[in-house]
Amino acid sequence: MKESILDVLLYLFEHYFANDIDLVPGDASAGQEGSLMGELIEAGFSPTEIRKAFDWLNALAQQRPAPGVPRASGPTRVYHGQELDKLDVEARGFLLFLEQQAVLDADQRELVLDRAMALDQDELDLDDLKWVVLMVLFNQPGSEAAYAWMETQMYLDEPEPVH
Repeated sequence: MKESILDVLLYLFEHYFANDIDLVPGDASAGQEGSLMGELIEAGFSPTEIRKAFDWLNALAQQRPAPGVPRASGPTRVYHGQELDKLDVEARGFLLFLEQQAVLDADQRELVLDRAMALDQDELDLDDLKWVVLMVLFNQPGSEAAYAWMETQMYLDEPEPVH
């Protein structure tokens, strides 16, 4: 049985979101959510992890910026406590790189950090963090170019510069 919230999220992302199937669990009808729950259980996920993944997605959807609100650029992020424990140097460096290249703005960086910290894993490596970034960008209106660039990065060993 698969045990991680991230495993459920990746399965949903690869099978539903990436195929342009609009599905936000909180917005789904009870029948649709129940059907999806059944499919995920059949795929080997536990109901507890599925529910946690739905909660994670709902929290992400609730943090969408209002249309027309300018995105913030902020100071350099200083990581503290649990963030340092959960995100290794490579992951933190990648977030800084994304922000410097304008793939993420300060608000999106904070959203990525919030969603990364909400995962039930003690540590997130760079590949896991890339998936979180991709899911956040997918959920952000106006981030289509950043999403497309990030999608290409998922299969590269080293990031390409943004032009």
